[in-house]
Amino acid sequence: MSPVRTAQDSGLASTTYGETGPRLVLLHGLFGQGRNFTQVAKALAADARVTLLDLPDHGRSPWSDRFSYPAVADQVADHLAALAPGESWTVVGHSMGGKVAMLVALRHPALVERLCVVDIAPQTSDGVSGFGTYVEAMRAVDLATLTDRAGAEAVVTERVPDRAVRGFLLQNLRREGSGEGARWRWQMNLDLLGDSLPEIAAWPDGPLGTYEGPVLWLAGATSPYVQPSSAPAMRALFPRVRLVRVKGAGHWVHADQPAVFVSALRRLMEAG
Repeated sequence: MSPVRTAQDSGLASTTYGETGPRLVLLHGLFGQGRNFTQVAKALAADARVTLLDLPDHGRSPWSDRFSYPAVADQVADHLAALAPGESWTVVGHSMGGKVAMLVALRHPALVERLCVVDIAPQTSDGVSGFGTYVEAMRAVDLATLTDRAGAEAVVTERVPDRAVRGFLLQNLRREGSGEGARWRWQMNLDLLGDSLPEIAAWPDGPLGTYEGPVLWLAGATSPYVQPSSAPAMRALFPRVRLVRVKGAGHWVHADQPAVFVSALRRLMEAG
């Protein structure tokens, strides 16, 4: 089954797998891309139409001048409404994408049939500060003199010893052109995102209302991002929330326990 690539009026880039069934969209985390969920989408494509979306300043989507969760949520909602006019969605978001997903549901509830929030809470996320090390590692790569990807990995390795995390970050490195005119660039908006880490870690102030639809809250059992103290804030915004802690999973639940993740999404879509 071939995916369908789209770029609607919102300007965001997306890829959809599946031709029939309910609509589901997967929103990635900081420095990620929609394609990070490709295997999840393929696993669900026989029963659903699964859209992988590149959030603003990530992947193939355009860059912006400032970071704002409400603005990103509205862009996502516009894209979904344009992609499938009159249809509702199961919205799934991981980490930063989970905060976007929550705001899509709160600001555009008619668009969201069900919600799944993966390893994040509606509050300031202390763990995001660790991403500052990743920003430093990527900024240390001298793109003007870089000759190959191995050189970039050697620089990043000094600050990021974990091979899986390095691979996740370096997926954003792109080589354009050929010969003497070739150059390297970061596909995501590293300057903006790196400078916006405090805003990305935060949660919007002010009244946000409530979302009354069913909400699955997936947390990695070994992750620090969802604490018992997070529950009151989550329940205040999402009265029908159900928390599930996934054994053997850290922050990247979908990568650590892909079969469990897919099964959980299937059950959510089948729920009444």
